[in-house]
Amino acid sequence: MRAHVPALQALEDFRITAVGTSRAESAQRALRIFGARHAFTDPRQLAEDPEVDLVAITVKVPAHAELIRMALAAGKHVYCEWPLALNTAEAESLAELASDAGIHHVVGLQTRYSPAIARARQLLAEGYVGNVVSATVYSARHLGAGTQVPAWAAYTLDQRNGAGIVEIVGGHTLDAVEYLIGDFTDLSARLAIRHPHALIQETGTAIAVTTPNHLLFDAVTADGVVVSAHIHDSKVTNGHTRIEISGTAGDLAIVSGANGAGGISLSELRLQGSRGAGSWQPLQGEDPLAGMTLGTEVGNVARLYVALAQDIRTGATTVPTFDDGVHMHRLLDAIRSSADIATRVPTA
Repeated sequence: MRAHVPALQALEDFRITAVGTSRAESAQRALRIFGARHAFTDPRQLAEDPEVDLVAITVKVPAHAELIRMALAAGKHVYCEWPLALNTAEAESLAELASDAGIHHVVGLQTRYSPAIARARQLLAEGYVGNVVSATVYSARHLGAGTQVPAWAAYTLDQRNGAGIVEIVGGHTLDAVEYLIGDFTDLSARLAIRHPHALIQETGTAIAVTTPNHLLFDAVTADGVVVSAHIHDSKVTNGHTRIEISGTAGDLAIVSGANGAGGISLSELRLQGSRGAGSWQPLQGEDPLAGMTLGTEVGNVARLYVALAQDIRTGATTVPTFDDGVHMHRLLDAIRSSADIATRVPTA
């Protein structure tokens, strides 16, 4: 919500017509703050409102499926934040329903719309690094000393909610990597819970952590590109992200800026390049919203909305859809399966 509302308010193609929350008081407050015309506590009524063309779903993951089904039944376009659903089976069902409904459906894998990612994809297609040989990925999210988390984030530490480090940071990061170098064809993974307890910042209450906070991963693409990744949570010092792509003629590196502690989807990303034996040089990516002061978290979401508006006007499909969400859910399933059955070879 903190990204979607300012993104929509900044774009001429959209108007916030209706808002919905679970309580009448908060719905009316949201109506006043966001300048909407209607406020609802019944999501079905919101979806069926004739002034609503697109339903944006920005609530916790366990509620996604029901709200998506209501919007699809009303024949509305749907934008759902990532993760699409609690599990792959649920995601597959939603993708099938969306296809049958004949509407535009979007999953919020908005990191693709970072100017650094877009420029890196263009340079790779132009042969800047030659033939891609490998990719090395590191992404660490900062959650503070003693694994302190704000109360609103506590639900992400319970694996039943489908919103942990594997799903959120893993999904956004690995989608960006595949978007750049192609889909993985096989993989090996390890998951670990290295911080089994966390503290709620506001109260000091200890809670159990049941979702993995470390993901180690190696994979290969259809073109033979080898990939290694370490994605982890609960870093005491400031977190950051770096994706380095090496080729036969040079390298590209996508690096988070000073605000990189929240993972790749919330970080300002910079692109650097090096060819031959040269040093790293900054490579500027074009930003279609360069004239707006939106910030990173809002900017990537806004760029996705711009692409969606163009798709709706033209009938094209360029944005990440529910089918892309299903693909990522299946990839995360493969990671979990590999971690469950991995064979370790003793070194002595």
